Amino acid sequence: MEPGGLEWLLVPMQQLVSWGAAGAMVFGGVVPYIPQYRDIRRTQNAEGFSTYVCLVLLVANILRILFWFGRRFESPLLWQSIIMIITMLLMLKLCTEVRVSNELNVKRRSFADFDLNYFWHWSKFTDYVQCVLTFTGVTGYITYLWLDSSFFVETLGFLAVFTEAMLGVPQLYRNYQNRSTEGMSIKMVLMWSSGDTFKTVYFILNQAPFQFSICGLLQVFVDIAILLQVYLYSHYPQKPVSHTAHPTSTKAL
Repeated sequence: MEPGGLEWLLVPMQQLVSWGAAGAMVFGGVVPYIPQYRDIRRTQNAEGFSTYVCLVLLVANILRILFWFGRRFESPLLWQSIIMIITMLLMLKLCTEVRVSNELNVKRRSFADFDLNYFWHWSKFTDYVQCVLTFTGVTGYITYLWLDSSFFVETLGFLAVFTEAMLGVPQLYRNYQNRSTEGMSIKMVLMWSSGDTFKTVYFILNQAPFQFSICGLLQVFVDIAILLQVYLYSHYPQKPVSHTAHPTSTKAL
């Protein structure tokens, strides 16, 4: 068979692989939060999930969308941000409802109080929505004013992906403080590692803005460091955990 005769098969297969990679890029980031969401609903206990995960991912993905207006990048990356924002809002809604239902005789806090001591610990989901809309409005207005500045646009893109890349650092530091990874989901770390590796390869192959590739490599480095902690602390225990509550991940458990 002549090489040209295979084109009718290779072209659709390449297109299918491309669509599959784009689909994995769009929805792959939210997969680890599906079992977490279901577990919270089932147990009516949100203690194992830090809502600061939602804060960081909301900030990172809002900034990434604003970056898109200054420098257009791959559409799957834009849709990934939109899907992630929706997912984090759903997680916030569930965690807030569960937490409030388990609290008795606790003073209600709201975004309108402007009390930094209770920032991101409000009593209603609508307060979180107000905060997100306020942040989006302010950063959107600033971006509109400076959209013609290439330095501002590139800095915005870097802040977006760097914020997301730092998600694993608090967990890394917490493990170091406790000299233990007890209570941390190894499967979840493996999911982070595989997802971040795929994402970084996708950035490089599709020639995404350099900020994406650099920060993607940083995420992979942090994931590998956490996996090394798992190995070291399990084979060479440093000291027993001094508290009863297990450390919770800043991404998800």
